[in-house]
Amino acid sequence: MQGVLTGFAVIAVVIGVGYVLGLRGHLGPQGREVLTKLAFHVASPALLFTTLATADLSVVFSARLLVTALSTLAVVGAFVAVGVVRGWGVGRTTIGALCSGYVNSGNLGIPIAVYVLGDASLVAPVLLFQLVLVTPVAVTILDLSSGGGAKGPLWRLLLTPLRNPIALGSLAGVAVAASGLEVPDPVMDPITLIGNMSVPAVLLAFGIGLCGSTMPLRGVERRPVLLAVALKAVGQPAVAWALASGAFGLRGPQLLDVVVTSALPAAQNLYTYASTYGTGERLARDAILVSTVVSVPVLVGVATVLG
Repeated sequence: MQGVLTGFAVIAVVIGVGYVLGLRGHLGPQGREVLTKLAFHVASPALLFTTLATADLSVVFSARLLVTALSTLAVVGAFVAVGVVRGWGVGRTTIGALCSGYVNSGNLGIPIAVYVLGDASLVAPVLLFQLVLVTPVAVTILDLSSGGGAKGPLWRLLLTPLRNPIALGSLAGVAVAASGLEVPDPVMDPITLIGNMSVPAVLLAFGIGLCGSTMPLRGVERRPVLLAVALKAVGQPAVAWALASGAFGLRGPQLLDVVVTSALPAAQNLYTYASTYGTGERLARDAILVSTVVSVPVLVGVATVLG
């Protein structure tokens, strides 16, 4: 279980540093906002591009991807259905749905894949699915619902993903990988360097955002947070296990792989999206925090039973 504990320890330390920075005001009153904008507009697109530009797109046709896609759609659909009935609004419901099914496949998924599953590439299917499909769709919905792309002719609305830096970085990376082109080192190296700022910036901004905040699971966001955490920590891995073992007949290491990756907590970059679009920030913060804590025993249990 060293991989699980190592991954969470790294995240906790960086968030803790962000909390101290916020507590002491070293970055000023706009520190969190600057880090959030840096991650969203510059670092994250660069990271997505470099990750996808060198990825093996053959994983798109794997059984693991189908299990990931179906289990994600199941929990996201459940949250959206409740959000519509409860009238939580498009932006807030979108953030909550992401927190229900968008896993931390990068800064937590990779070390867990290495230490628990024994191969970092095993997290590639969920990483590609989220970057290529889920992220562009979600940020487009957030962009349109916030008014950023709600005006103008139809062609302008259809081009909304191409005006979003996160979606643009993802699509550009896929285009390079699909073409088989190799980006020269003088071009790729600075992009990689900039992309390396993404995860630290997101975690530091998240830690700063915890300063002066009330305890989670309180206030008007209590029910959406509880629903998102329940779907993320219990619903998604349960659906993944049922699909992988029942519909696809996966056993042994393959079954462990898809269930472990689905049991990862909500990704920290969802807080960046919520902050950027000014919707569901408290929901994202609390759901990420609580799902991260809850996922520790869940991941340990999954690895123990299926491993």
